[in-house]
Formats: sequence, structure tokens, C-alpha cells
Amino acid sequence: MITFEEEKKIYKNTIGVDEVGRGPLAGPVIAVALLANNNFEMKDINDSKKISKKNRDFFFKQIINNCDCSIGIASVDEIDKLNILHASLLAMKRAVDAFKLINGTILVDGPYSFDKSKKNIIPKVKGDQQFPSIAAASIVAKVLRDNLMSLLAKKFPNYGWEKNAGYGTQQHLLNIKKFGITSFHRKSFAPIHKILSLK
Repeated sequence: MITFEEEKKIYKNTIGVDEVGRGPLAGPVIAVALLANNNFEMKDINDSKKISKKNRDFFFKQIINNCDCSIGIASVDEIDKLNILHASLLAMKRAVDAFKLINGTILVDGPYSFDKSKKNIIPKVKGDQQFPSIAAASIVAKVLRDNLMSLLAKKFPNYGWEKNAGYGTQQHLLNIKKFGITSFHRKSFAPIHKILSLK
């Protein structure tokens, strides 16, 4: 992982973009676009999946106090209608569009650009393990999504979303079979589609 300072030397006005929530069986995809303030630096930053919840929460506070962030969301309905890849790209586009005026480089985690007509969008495979702006965006997105799923768990307490964040754990799948699905479950995803087809 390079530093923020090194990243700024490579790319001008770097905006890092990442999304969280492609794999779960429930809940939206949340993307974050992030521009670090001048002189902001953070040691040991990494992809949100590679650091502990305690460290994510610590980094989250530092990041939101020292970076400009915007959020993009793709709903469960959009995921089911568009498929998860296109919904993820839509969430990224919405996050970047929230910046309104951008004169810089947009680094996107993954192999795809959400707008191929714009030459300043650069996809980076495993970018969240190489570029701190993308890693920081992934941390903010992860914390926000986990918090959202914990809130939804209070309304739908049978699925353990406060612990599994909507992912297809064994308990989550068993409870879907027992209690049925909610409006926040992704009907197009194979495990749920299969369960529904058996009814």
C-alpha cells in the first residue's frame, strides 16, 4: 500500500471509489467516493475486509474528519432488476456524481469503469490493497453498511443482520426457510431464488 502523499504524486486530486455489499443475500449496495484533505496521512490503512472491526471504527472516525466523502446506494430492487454488477457500478456512479464538479483522477476498485466515456476514471484490480483513497472509501462504505444492517435488524430481528450484515451464513439461510423473506432480501440471488421456487 502506497501512502496518500505518494498517491497524490501519481494522480492529481485523487478520488477513491469502492463499494460494499455485493455478496450478501440482503440489503443494498453502498458505494463511497472519497477525496483526502491535504496533508492527511494514515498508517496501516488497508482494504476494509482485511482489518478488524475495532480498527475499522477507529479509521472511520479519522477518515470522515479528514476527507470529503459522498455516498451512492443501489437498492435491493435495483440489484434484482439490473444484476449485482450493474447495481454496484450504479452505486459508484451516484457516489461520484454527488461530488458534482470533479477535476481530477477517479480510482475505482475492480476491473470495470462505471462510465467508459470518461477518461479520468481508472479501474484498479485490488485497488483497495494498493491505493489509500480506495481503501479509505472501502472502510467508510463497510462501516456505513454494517450500521445500516444493524438498524434493519431491529425491524427484522429473525435473521441476525447485526452480526452477518446480510451475508448467507448457515443460520441466515435456515431462518429464511423458517420465517420467509423480507423486502430487503435479494430475490435474484441463487439461494433465495431456490428457496422461493420450492414453495
